[in-house]
Amino acid sequence: MKRREVLGLTAGMAMLAPVAVAAQPAKVPVIGVLVVGLPGSDSFWRLFRDAMRKLGYIDGQSVRYEFRSDQGQLGRLPELAAELVRLKVDVIVPWFTPAALAAKQATRDIPIVMATSGDPLAAGLVASLARPGGNVTGMSGMVSDLAGKCVELSRELLPQARRVAALANVPDPFSKAFLDKIQMAGRATGMPIEPVLINNPADLEPAFAALEKGPPGTVIVQPSLPTRRVAELALAHRIPAMSPARTFAEAGGLMSYAPDEAELYRQAANIVVKVLKGAKPADLPVEQPTKFELVLNLKTAKALGLTIPTPLFQRADDVIE
Repeated sequence: MKRREVLGLTAGMAMLAPVAVAAQPAKVPVIGVLVVGLPGSDSFWRLFRDAMRKLGYIDGQSVRYEFRSDQGQLGRLPELAAELVRLKVDVIVPWFTPAALAAKQATRDIPIVMATSGDPLAAGLVASLARPGGNVTGMSGMVSDLAGKCVELSRELLPQARRVAALANVPDPFSKAFLDKIQMAGRATGMPIEPVLINNPADLEPAFAALEKGPPGTVIVQPSLPTRRVAELALAHRIPAMSPARTFAEAGGLMSYAPDEAELYRQAANIVVKVLKGAKPADLPVEQPTKFELVLNLKTAKALGLTIPTPLFQRADDVIE
């Protein structure tokens, strides 16, 4: 080949090189989603993807998801978290405290954005809410604080109640913070608190049978318990029950006081986008929900023979009939 031809070919390749680089498709971020298999996980999954879509991240186009659920078996969470790490996802979004803890134990490098966690500080997920440190940030559902609020609401619902039972899910590390806040609220209101420790679903039936034989009262349910089954047992044993999770009232529980889910997951999606754009979780404060909903299930109230006090009814954000 003549020297002139070589120079011409080289120049032509140089002109084409930027075009070839520009034609390379942009890397699509992969988000690993890890959930505790409860009824509310379906609602979270739908609302979170909707929020991401509104921010320009469309499933299958500008983002890809790897979804994992423990199917109601908390013991599976570590292996599922490890699987997401092996897939080298760009960020992990855990739903509920046990999932967040499993993700943190699986990686110190991949960013973790909690969609919700009962009390990330008490659970040891972050060093502080203002400056999380490490690779974890996201949303605190303030569930422990809301559990304490449920004690106040139970007094308002049943002034004649002589106790509040707190149904705690022992395998969930959040159970201690959950019980602590309820005990604190009990002392503040002068209401005796009876902790009921649930180690596995088989404990639920005998627990409610024992509660039915005791003095009249209400039950506050930790959200990571199987809410539908708990709601069924509470109704069968005619015990008014409530939870800091909307899904409990939707599943047949009497009442819930919880963050507005759509707003909560919208905030979580915003944090995920910041991380995808290069922000470090260590520098992003853990955020807290700003909107809360009181939901009453009138069908359950009628089945229990209860009349909801007018002031409480008027404050309800949603009524299930």
